[in-house]
Amino acid sequence: MSDDIRVLVVENQELFRIGIRSVLSGETDVRLVGEADNGSRGFELFDELKPDVVILSLRMPDSCAIDRLADYFRADATARIVILAEHAGDAEIKKSLKRGALGYVCKDVAPAELVQAVRTVAAGRKFIPGRVASILSEHIGTEELTRTESRVLQMIVGGMSNKEIAFALDITANTVKTHVKNIFDKLGVSDRTSAATTAIRRGLVRVDFNQQL
Repeated sequence: MSDDIRVLVVENQELFRIGIRSVLSGETDVRLVGEADNGSRGFELFDELKPDVVILSLRMPDSCAIDRLADYFRADATARIVILAEHAGDAEIKKSLKRGALGYVCKDVAPAELVQAVRTVAAGRKFIPGRVASILSEHIGTEELTRTESRVLQMIVGGMSNKEIAFALDITANTVKTHVKNIFDKLGVSDRTSAATTAIRRGLVRVDFNQQL
């Protein structure tokens, strides 16, 4: 048993935890050692159990996994984390990998592929499924948004007008128009609705769907 890959699952949806538990229970070299339904409890268990691999849900009511990665690596520089996401947005994939995650899979991942991800990451190697790699390749060379453009885009997604954005950022309406034009050009869209949907699909902005329900 000492050679088993010890796994911690941090996922707020019970149905997914049950599914992962079922998948891992069928493997002789993988052992589920803990489960948490929120980010804070997940980190506590990580610090307590010292698992070999953490399957960490990207979005939970109390946190975003991308923001918590630094905590894990401060606690253990060798932490091996697989991000579990609703969908694959290139911006979120890039941020996750840049901040140290070794794997990124979507919640519709096949059982065998999830086990492969756990084994690969436990060995210290990256696991990027073909679908995720394809999404990343689609956006190679695309121009990144500036910090201010990202803030303006977040406000566009929130339904704010140019006048409201100008007031919130303490800049002129003409400056906002320039930012909006640059955002449209970089995203390859021509209107605010398309900018918002593209931003959400690619993971360029944060949208708390839990609070909207």
